[in-house]
Amino acid sequence: MKKIFKITGITILVILVLLIAAPFLFKGKIIKIIKNNVNKNINATFDFADADVSLFRNFPNASVTLDQTSVINKAPFTGDTLFYAGKMNVSMSIKELFKGEGEPLNVDGITVENANVNILVDKNGKANYDIAIPSDKTNNTTDTSSTAGFNLNLKNYSIKNTHIAYIDEGAKIALVLDSLNHSGSGDLSLENSELTTKTTGLTSFTLDSVNYLNKNKVQLDAVIGIDLKHNKYSFLKNQAIVNQLPLVFDGYVQVNENNQDVNINFKTPSSDFKNFLAVIPEVYSKNIENVKTTGNFTVNGKINGIVDDKHIPKLAITVASKNASFKYPDLPKSVDHIHLSAAIKNETGIVEDTYVTIDTLSFKIDQDVFNGRAQIKNLMGNMLVNATVNGQLNLANLSQAYPVPKDLGLSGILDAHVATAFDMRSIENKNYANTKNSGTLNLSGFHYNSEEMANPIAIQQANLKFNPTTVTLNNFQAQTGKTDLSATGSISNFMGFLFNNEGLEGNFDLNSNTFNVDDFMVASSIEKPAAEKKAGAPVVKENPQIKIPSFLDCTINAKANTVLYDDLTLKNVQGKLIVKDEKATLQNLRSDIFNGQVALNGSVSTKETTPKFDMALDVANFDIASSFEQLDMLQALAPIAKVLQGKLNTNLKLAGSLDNHLSPILLSLSGDALAQLLTKDVLPQNSKLLDALNGKLDFIDLKNINLSDLKTHLTFTDGQVNVKPFTIKYKDIAIDIVGSHKFDKTMDYNLTFDIPAKYLGSDVNNLITKLNGSAATQTTIVPVKVNLGGTFNSPTVTSDLKSAVTNLTQQLVAQQKQKLVNQGKEKVQDALTDILKGNTKKDSTVTKQDSTKAASNQAVKEAAKNILNGLFNKKKKDTTGAKQ
Repeated sequence: MKKIFKITGITILVILVLLIAAPFLFKGKIIKIIKNNVNKNINATFDFADADVSLFRNFPNASVTLDQTSVINKAPFTGDTLFYAGKMNVSMSIKELFKGEGEPLNVDGITVENANVNILVDKNGKANYDIAIPSDKTNNTTDTSSTAGFNLNLKNYSIKNTHIAYIDEGAKIALVLDSLNHSGSGDLSLENSELTTKTTGLTSFTLDSVNYLNKNKVQLDAVIGIDLKHNKYSFLKNQAIVNQLPLVFDGYVQVNENNQDVNINFKTPSSDFKNFLAVIPEVYSKNIENVKTTGNFTVNGKINGIVDDKHIPKLAITVASKNASFKYPDLPKSVDHIHLSAAIKNETGIVEDTYVTIDTLSFKIDQDVFNGRAQIKNLMGNMLVNATVNGQLNLANLSQAYPVPKDLGLSGILDAHVATAFDMRSIENKNYANTKNSGTLNLSGFHYNSEEMANPIAIQQANLKFNPTTVTLNNFQAQTGKTDLSATGSISNFMGFLFNNEGLEGNFDLNSNTFNVDDFMVASSIEKPAAEKKAGAPVVKENPQIKIPSFLDCTINAKANTVLYDDLTLKNVQGKLIVKDEKATLQNLRSDIFNGQVALNGSVSTKETTPKFDMALDVANFDIASSFEQLDMLQALAPIAKVLQGKLNTNLKLAGSLDNHLSPILLSLSGDALAQLLTKDVLPQNSKLLDALNGKLDFIDLKNINLSDLKTHLTFTDGQVNVKPFTIKYKDIAIDIVGSHKFDKTMDYNLTFDIPAKYLGSDVNNLITKLNGSAATQTTIVPVKVNLGGTFNSPTVTSDLKSAVTNLTQQLVAQQKQKLVNQGKEKVQDALTDILKGNTKKDSTVTKQDSTKAASNQAVKEAAKNILNGLFNKKKKDTTGAKQ
């Protein structure tokens, strides 16, 4: 007995070892078989990142899991991803692992998770899913013994959290299945079998730019009979739910060699009007279980016929309701007298012959009755539309009868009497003359609130008149925040705007008593990076932005008594505004501001993440003090101007980036300015720079400087302002100025003062008188250079006054030396000695003994002494070898 237990134990141990070791033994083989067999049978590249083989996960079956599986198209869709799955699991019998490389694998089950399927049919009818290599081609190019693939003896399969997109460019069809979960079970290895399936997902469907379904919830439980011999698939027991609308259906689809034969019938399982509410997406219809309804609502459909390159199935789908009503339990009003009669039909199987009729659509809320009817022909071709809408609706009653979001604050009276007839080809080609529109639409007392708006908007009155080719805005009166608006105008492509994704083209006259730009700021929440987050909930910040609407393509003649922009108040604003492609172009926009006037020409664009602008400003009679106090841009361009009292004229061209408030970002600015100052007073005590300059040059008082009619030219880029040379006057002193400063207020300016000698002290003047005569003191000019560095708040002032006087003295003494040398050394010595001693008489013209004059006198004595020594001392021996 012990021996039996021992043998049994060893056997179990061997089996366990084999089960554990098998995945490692067979992994490389399985990977090679899968990749080779798939790639040899498709005109695409099949690959996966990794594979895992397990004998325990689905024991007694083996399980092969593929990670990051992809199928990448080859020409003519080179590089397109047809299929991608995060994870795929294939289940098969363990014995399949022991087959040779050329033998086919029998697959029992497949699971696909987190997949993306992108199916594309181009305008020429070529499909990216047509990747199978024909068997004859395979046989001619490869050995059939080595290219065997898979036998799908499926008993179950599942698709989890998958996205499938089908785009047909020729038919202008887009079908998207999102969050798709689908599973099926049955023995597909049998010739006749039943497949039990469950499907849930979100469906979106667009045909010719018209969105018919937008993430509508779909649920399908179906038992499908499969006849593999005749390629016939029958719907045996099936129920679908679209949004919340239940449908039962039966029929079949038979796949023939050259076409498909379709025969499907469906209907609502009951006629309760609650079915109508179920058609509406759940996010809008809310919870309908407790809604009280009367009347009926039915959907009946039949789809039958041949499907091939020229035909679609015949359609007969009807939707009907008579004298129905519904009332939500928590709302005070009901919607009554609901009548609906609509149909989708195709009686020929020719796609162009599909049409939709809405013979009746009417309802009543309180005393308001609304009616509509429409007929849409040639649905799949050049669609023809004929529709009318008539009725009046109190929007406040709508929110009391239907679960409209409470924060909308919806109210107002809508009165519409509109008829239209058009074909889509004319709309697409902008042949609006072929459209026929008539009627009026009036809106009064309208109130609306939305997260996309900074403030609620109240429309006191809006009146639209529909003409054959245009829509006239006869009257528009509105208020939002501090802003009031009054407008008239016309829209030239209203139909193209509604149906053809065109911008709204028109011409408008817009008037406002007060226009506050902040009323059009939109606060958007932006999540901070993880490093900036505190523990707990994500941290968000409010980011107000102004965006020029992308759908606007219009010209606006604007006039406003007051415009509030940031901290500025503009008066009497008027001009032309052209809006297109998220760009506003200003033409001769004029305004009163800072007790002067400004005219603007240029553009502002919010198309990029960072708004851009390019503007020319013509400024007249700006009050310098107030304008430089409120405008950071002017302070950056000319910080010194804050000491000036008076008026400013300038032609300013600048371009750069804007922040979210549409204010210029200083470091992005580039441009130039030609400025003229009309000043009355200078207040140097308001500037540390001028105060320091006053302290260095005692002969000048900057309060008395003459800046009247001063003109200067500035250029700026990359945060630096370059000032072209200009000259100002202080009494009879000319001052030449040139240099630059940066927006961080660091500066480098060079000033040249052409100073008459009379300002330089008695010693200088006596020297000039003795050497050149008394008249020379009135005409001799000494150029003194001054450098301004540091910053405007912490300036450095340096000058070459002492060296300038020294150079002047040396020149004057040198000129007289030759005149005196012929009179003898004693004569020269006496004259120069007298200069060194100086004149002890009081200077009647210069009485102020200050540091400037002291420096000048010292420079004179040093220069004269140097010349005297050079004249009477012996020359030093020339050590350079040069001739004396």
